[in-house]
Amino acid sequence: MLPRLLAVVRAPGSRRGWREGSPARGSASATAAPPVALPAQAQVVVCGGGIMGTSVAYHLSKMGWKDVVLLEQGRLAAGSTRFCAGILSTARHLAIEQKMADYSNKLYHQLEQETGIQTGYTRTGSIFLAQTQDRLISLKRINSRLNVIGIPCEIISPKKVAELHPLLNVHDLVGAMHVPEDAVVSSADVALALASAASQSGVQIYDRTSILHVMVKKGQVAGVETDKGQIQCQYFVNCAGQWAYELGLCSEELVSIPLHACEHFYLLTRPWETPLPSSTPTVVDADGRIYIRNWQGGILSGGFEKNPKPIFTEGKNQLEIQNLQEDWDHFEPLLSSLLRRMPQLETLEIVKLVNCPETFTPDMRCIMGESPSVRGYFVLVGMNSAGLSFGGGAGKYLAEWMVYGYPSENVWELDLKRFGALQSSRTFLRHRVMEVMPLLYDLKVPRWDFQTGRQLRTSPLYDRLDAQGARWMEKHGFERPKYFIPPDKDLLALEQSKTFYKPDWFEIVESEVKCCKEAVCVIDMSSFTKFEITALEILQYLFSNDLGVPVGHIVHTGMLNERGGYENDCSIARLSKRSFFMISPTDQQVHCWAWLKKYMPEDSNLILEDVTWKYTGKGPSRVRRPAGVRGPPGWRPVIQV
Repeated sequence: MLPRLLAVVRAPGSRRGWREGSPARGSASATAAPPVALPAQAQVVVCGGGIMGTSVAYHLSKMGWKDVVLLEQGRLAAGSTRFCAGILSTARHLAIEQKMADYSNKLYHQLEQETGIQTGYTRTGSIFLAQTQDRLISLKRINSRLNVIGIPCEIISPKKVAELHPLLNVHDLVGAMHVPEDAVVSSADVALALASAASQSGVQIYDRTSILHVMVKKGQVAGVETDKGQIQCQYFVNCAGQWAYELGLCSEELVSIPLHACEHFYLLTRPWETPLPSSTPTVVDADGRIYIRNWQGGILSGGFEKNPKPIFTEGKNQLEIQNLQEDWDHFEPLLSSLLRRMPQLETLEIVKLVNCPETFTPDMRCIMGESPSVRGYFVLVGMNSAGLSFGGGAGKYLAEWMVYGYPSENVWELDLKRFGALQSSRTFLRHRVMEVMPLLYDLKVPRWDFQTGRQLRTSPLYDRLDAQGARWMEKHGFERPKYFIPPDKDLLALEQSKTFYKPDWFEIVESEVKCCKEAVCVIDMSSFTKFEITALEILQYLFSNDLGVPVGHIVHTGMLNERGGYENDCSIARLSKRSFFMISPTDQQVHCWAWLKKYMPEDSNLILEDVTWKYTGKGPSRVRRPAGVRGPPGWRPVIQV
């Protein structure tokens, strides 16, 4: 019933490097085959034989890195990749995600020709439905961004929706978006095709081989220890999917990878009497929280419910993902939504309700990049149920990062270093993913905030600001004021103000800005990243402005990379002849630390200390008022970030 796993036929000498670490289960001929020894060393070891791991190996080999070993603890493509619904969609909210999905679409389209392995790629197009005007505005925003990067799409009427997919009930729609080049594909076959192409380029692949420990020496990856021996290596890539969190703990220097699994449900039906054509468009009804695609003449339909079920909360799960227990009561709201959208479905026999784990991250964005604590340790995980769409592009960007030192696109929004230690606790992740999974289909209006995992870090002024009517947002685990509610305003209405138009709190923020501009304000900078550094020479090398200023002076500057691009902007105060105090944006804490450590020489006389927790900070706005001049009528002091 599930997308089939391709039986890979290996002609003698045709696919060097492909090895099985141990006999396949249930195969009499394979039982006699002796286990194959692992190589003693490699340049790169990739952990994970799903679509992410095989994509990284494929792209590394394309970029000239041939000394690559891919290890899979079970069978290739037997994790989340095996249960993927197979929908490839480029309609994403972030520009970098759109580019990754677009590249994946083009890559998968030509894989069958390149490898000779059928991947089931079918260009069906996608229809994204809108039941409300706000949803239609959201689709128009996505539509405009897709057009900018050259992906064909258009906003269409409900009548056009009915023409493209006659089985849909369109009476409650106000419009839709059509993306004609979206596709469906067998994700497991794509992973096997990528593995085949990588193997032909020299990548060695071993299944049924578990990594027990990542060896680290002087902060650098040194090798891996497996259940079949050790491999010395310079680079390690964690593409272990839902096992990535635990694998990150299996080294001398812990690598925090914040993700958590939830149960994800979709159903499969028998074919219709007249089977659906293979070109039937995929449908995403986000207001109904469901997606629908053609599956062998019937349909495959799932969704993202409001009350998700976290799973594997105590740690490591089985080596290969199996179909979890059916839960029709839990799936019932999604089934009801499906029947409203496709009433004729009532006559169709349901074959199975699939329940499989999917991993989610604290901010609904995937995780990639190099660990801030271990050099040469790279990560590509946490796809938030979009692994097939992102797999090709994400694998390409990570391979570029490893080979060239940086990817060809700005991927800061996906960088592992955007997270701190607070976002890696199991308790935080369990609660956060219960909010994240429904948000995948919720309306993405500007300036919304997560509600879980709050008050992890607060300013010493928190209680005073809260008593003054502060409304709070969360930044890198830190509570920061957004605005202050006057006594005459309705708090509940403001909290529920979610719109693409002028929000109810607009006038409040307007008056605060006017106060800051024309009167006086004090900024609470407690949440900002703060470092103490004693190394003028290295600072002069890393920062663009001259820091050789008199003691007591402050310089606003930026850290640049070798390409002249910004890594960070900050303010640096000179405290003494050798001592400097650096203040950077809140969410740059881990990134700044890793960047400074990367370039600071091993010198016992040089000191770099993160003092974010030691100090609070307050700064005045740039205001000049003649003595005796009062602020505007009705103004009040504002303390705000």
